[in-house]
Amino acid sequence: MKLKNLIVVALLLAIGTVLHAVFPGLIFGMKSDLSLVMLFLALFLFADRKTFLVIGLVDGILAGLTTSLPGGFFPNVIDKLITSTIVFFVFYLLASLLRSNTGSGQSKVKYMFCTVLAGIGTVLSGTVFLLAAIFIAGLPASAFGAMFVGMVLPTALVNLVLFAILYPIVVKIGERSGFLHPAAHPTTSLR
Repeated sequence: MKLKNLIVVALLLAIGTVLHAVFPGLIFGMKSDLSLVMLFLALFLFADRKTFLVIGLVDGILAGLTTSLPGGFFPNVIDKLITSTIVFFVFYLLASLLRSNTGSGQSKVKYMFCTVLAGIGTVLSGTVFLLAAIFIAGLPASAFGAMFVGMVLPTALVNLVLFAILYPIVVKIGERSGFLHPAAHPTTSLR
């Protein structure tokens, strides 16, 4: 990864960490994970096969350091590693399909797919986090259903909307500043 891209990824993860830190813990000290939006932006725009796992690990550590759930550090790290791996490879497959099928609506299809993937990725992240918190942090297993409906699904909806708003803004800024190249986008990040 180029240094300038590494700096942008660090900024995205730092913004995500601040969002995660300032959002209050609601149920059992759990909070909506708004840092996932920044993780998905970093994965979709700057990650490659050599760096996606490091980006997920760093985001997991940062989210773990700012969690309000007692014992929530390791569930955060586990959830971000699993989520970043699955989401990146689903995105990687999409980018490969888009590369082979060049068409005029390619960027709109990618935008819609990435937005939906951000929502699904949030559901995956929340599910993995809850399961890890049950097994590691001692969260009561009986709370899984209520936590899933009360925390994970609303967070997924919020993250989907935030991603839909922020993605075109970050892409436009990246294209104007030279971090992203419109002609080569979206496959330049998959070297």
